[in-house]
Amino acid sequence: MRVKDYVAVITGASRGIGAGCAKALAREGASVVLLDLLSCEETESQIKEMCPDAKVLSFQLDIRNQRRIKEVLAEAHRELGSIDILVNNAGTCSRLDLEGMTEEMWDRDIDTNLKATFFLTQAAIYPYMKHQQYGRIINISSISGLNGGHISSLEEGSTKGRSGPGYAASKGGVIAFTKWVAKEVGGLGITCNSVAPGAVETAITKGVTYSLNNQVVKRMGTPEDISEAVLYLASKESGYTTGQVLKVCGGAVIA
Repeated sequence: MRVKDYVAVITGASRGIGAGCAKALAREGASVVLLDLLSCEETESQIKEMCPDAKVLSFQLDIRNQRRIKEVLAEAHRELGSIDILVNNAGTCSRLDLEGMTEEMWDRDIDTNLKATFFLTQAAIYPYMKHQQYGRIINISSISGLNGGHISSLEEGSTKGRSGPGYAASKGGVIAFTKWVAKEVGGLGITCNSVAPGAVETAITKGVTYSLNNQVVKRMGTPEDISEAVLYLASKESGYTTGQVLKVCGGAVIA
C-alpha cells in the first residue's frame, strides 16, 4: 500500500494510460479523483470491483477551463481532505505534417497537453500542496518531446499515425515545465517529475502500425508499463527524485 491514505488526481482517466494509473494508485491505497472530457464510469466501476473500499470521485470536464479546474479540486479537497498526487496525463495528438497543420489543431495540442498541465499544476500546488508541505506532480510527456518525433517509429514507407509538430512541441514544453516547477517547489516538500512513454497500446495509437526496429524491447508498451513508473514517482519513496524524465519506451531512446 505505497500510497495509502493519499488523494490522487488523474486526468484523462476514462481509458488508456490515465485509467491504468488510476487503478494502480487505487490498488496501492489512494483515494482517486478521475477527470476527463469523457465519462469515467467504466474506470470507476473497475476500481470499485478491484478495491470495494476505495474512495473514488469522478468529474467530466474540459481541463482547458481553468475556472472549472479550481472548482473541481476544491470539491475534491472538501470531500477527501487533501490533494497529494497529481497525474497530468490527458492529451491530444494531431497527426498532421507541418504543411497540413492548422492553427486550430496546433492550439488544441498546445492547450490540452501544455496549458492544461500548467492550470492543473498551479491549482494543485496553490494552496493545497503548499499548505500541507507535501506533493507529487507527475506529468506524462512523450519521447517525441525529447527527440522531436520521428518517422522511424512507423513501418517503412508509411507516415500514417506520425505525431505532428504540435504534439512534439507541446510534449517538449511539458518536459521543460516539469523541470522549472521542480526547482520552484522543491523547498515545499513537493516533487515534480515526468514520465515519457514511447509507443503504447492505447486508443490514441489504435490503427497505427509501428516498427520496433529502433527499440531494444521488441514489443509495444502497455498502460500498465506506464502506471508502474507513475506509481514510483507518486510514492513517498521517490522523495529524492525530482525534475527528472523517466523514459518508459522499450529503449527507443537511450541517453
